[in-house]
Formats: sequence, C-alpha cells, structure tokens
Amino acid sequence: MLGATTVHDAFPYNPHQGLSRNPAVRKRDGFEHATIRRLRAKEYIFCEGDPRTQVFYVEQGVVALSKVLGDGRRQVIDFAYPGDYIGLGLHGEYIFDAQATCAAKVKCIPATALEEAAASDPDLALTLYKAVSAELATARNLLVCVGQGTAMERIAAFLVRLSDRAASSGRNGSAFSLMMRRSDIGDLLGLTIETVSRTLTKLRSMGVIEIVNSTEVHVLDEVKLEQLSA
Repeated sequence: MLGATTVHDAFPYNPHQGLSRNPAVRKRDGFEHATIRRLRAKEYIFCEGDPRTQVFYVEQGVVALSKVLGDGRRQVIDFAYPGDYIGLGLHGEYIFDAQATCAAKVKCIPATALEEAAASDPDLALTLYKAVSAELATARNLLVCVGQGTAMERIAAFLVRLSDRAASSGRNGSAFSLMMRRSDIGDLLGLTIETVSRTLTKLRSMGVIEIVNSTEVHVLDEVKLEQLSA
C-alpha cells in the first residue's frame, strides 16, 4: 500500500495487544511514547508538506491518502485500514494528505524512535524495506488498473482487495464495510461518483454482491467477482 503499510511483524509488540511488556524492548523501540489520537470524519491527520515527525498506526476507521493536483482535482493514492502504518519513509515532509473518511483512531509514534530502532535492528530494517517494496508494487498495480481497466474491472478489483483484507485479518471476507464515500472510491480509481454508483448497482443486479444500508457489502459470488476484476 502506498504510504500505508501493514507491518505487524516488523515491530517487537503486537499492535492489537498494546505495547510489549518487555522493558528492554520498550526502551529500544520507543513505542511507550505513542499517543492515541481520535479523529472525526473528514479530519486531517496531516497535510502534504507538513514536517514528518510521526508515524501513525491505524487502530480504527479508514484514512484516505491523497494529493491535490495542480488544477485542484484530488487524487486518492490509497486507503489506510486498521493495521496499517502511515508515514513510513525518509522524507523530511509528508508527501501526501491523510484524511479520515469516517470516525477513526490512530496511534502516533515518533518517527525518530522508529528510525533508531531500525538502525539497531537488522530484522526490523529488512521488514521495513520489504514493506516499502510492497508499497511500490501496489502503486504499480493501481497504475495498471486505472490506466487500462474498465470501470467494472476497477470496482471489482477494489472489492476483491477489501474482501482479501477482511479475510487476512480473521474476519469474514464475504462481508465488509465501505467506510468511505463513493466520491473517495472514485478519486482512487479515476472514476466519477456516478460511475462508481452505477457500477455497484450493476454488480447488485448481476447477483455478484448485495449492499445493505449503503455501506455493508456482502459478496454473493466470489468467483464471478474475481473474474470481473481480471
């Protein structure tokens, strides 16, 4: 994921259980200084050009990572979900905007603490390298999808990715929430909000998905959805 990477194994603590109980580990990684920040929908965590002082771990909600183009249009680069880290890298400034799409909670970790831990821990440094490499691969896949895929292929691929994320986190991959606006999805996939809504409606009419209360997606035909995403 570009700018937001799931790197649970990179750190000497389980993000779902809090900080490590090992004092030596806490002293080395600096995560005991992490603070919790609660966000309202549409609230910014940081903006492009702000000094990069912290790395953020998403505990709840979804965060849109985006850039504003020269003509004022907004391009969503990716979404950060629970378990993702935002702000990894060596730039002195944040290179995109990070805005909560819904009520969210993030853990704030000093960037210097993470960098110091990586400098003294080869395993951590290697894991972060792999995480950044994964971000690049995701960015390339998105470029191909947006550049060559039809609206149906883009939407189907997006839903497949959400399904896979839900399954990998131990939840039901056949039922997940769209915790972002249709316009956010459109800004990610290079589609208008009307096209996003129309394509979702078409998937419903085909019996591939069902949408409950406009946000809950139930995948009814996983095989067909996979085929449409190709």
